[in-house]
Parts: sequence; C-alpha cells; structure tokens
Amino acid sequence: MELIQQVPELSAYLVADEVIDHERPLVRRTAARLRVEAGDAYSYAKAAFEFVRDTIPHSHDAGDMRVTWRASDVLEQRTGICYAKSHALTALLRAGGIPAALCYQRLDGVVHGLVALRLPGRERWSRQDPRGGEPGAGAQFSLDEERLAFPVQPESNDMDYPVAYAAPHLMVLHALQSASDRESLWLHLPTEL
Repeated sequence: MELIQQVPELSAYLVADEVIDHERPLVRRTAARLRVEAGDAYSYAKAAFEFVRDTIPHSHDAGDMRVTWRASDVLEQRTGICYAKSHALTALLRAGGIPAALCYQRLDGVVHGLVALRLPGRERWSRQDPRGGEPGAGAQFSLDEERLAFPVQPESNDMDYPVAYAAPHLMVLHALQSASDRESLWLHLPTEL
C-alpha cells in the first residue's frame, strides 16, 4: 500500500513529543542497546520491531488492564495495545535516526495502529505491525511486502488509511488518555478516522 505523507518535511518524522518521547532516558538506553546488536539501519529497524513485537505483550493478549500511551511508559510497563506499541516502536526508530510515522487501518469496525518507516536510500514508506502475537497473527518485519498481523479484508468493510502521521491521531490519543483501564478503553476505541 502506498502511503501519502501528511507532513511535507521528512524531518517531522524524527521529532520527539509528549507521546513519542524518544529523548527520555529509558527510550535512549533501549535504543542504544538495540543499536549495539545491529550493524546498519535495516538491522536496527528490524531489531527495534522485533523487540516491541516480542517483548511487550499486547494488553488484551496478556489480560493486562493497564492502559499506556506514552512510548516510555510502554517500554517501562511492558504492556500496551496496538496504538501504544506503535508509539514505542516509532520512538525507538526515531531515536535511531530513522524517520517513522504512525498509520492506521480499520479492521472489524475498529481502528488499528501501525508504524511506517523510511530507511536511508529508500523512496517509499514500509508499514510494520508491532502488535505481534495472537495465534495466526503473522506480523513480520519486511520492507518489500507487507506482513501485517491482520490484512485488510475489503469484503468485511475493512480499509487502510493511506496517511503517514507525524504524531498520533487525536481520536486515538484521546481514547488512550481518557481510559481508566483497558475495559473502558474497549468501549471507546475509534471506529473511524
């Protein structure tokens, strides 16, 4: 799927903010540890993806009622739903100097969070799904073909939103920040963007 940049400057996809807080010490330490294990930008991006996918359980899969939304909190508490895991991966990629965007799909009537990245020398965004884990969810790191956890099923009224956001969508952020626990979050997940 071809993404359309919303923000004209690629540098906007390297910015730290309240949510993608890659200047925080925990994010920096995690990025530095991953960078030691990786030799180049591709290896670092793959290591960051696999770290978030494999070591931070999706809250629903783990039965964890906590709601995280800030990247550093996701890394510290080791829990988050798809949006939160996307925030953590975006922060790690940006900490490694890789432009990263947030993007979304609508699956089964609910908005699902993804990450898009642009490695040096590549002209297009590559979407990744750090959600990981439920049996049958085949999310894998890939630059050339999408290997998302849940592909869009057009006959089910699913859709991709073709926008690369530099910051989380306000509807997504509002849902996360206003939820007292995962159960209340589930009642207010965005169904459209």
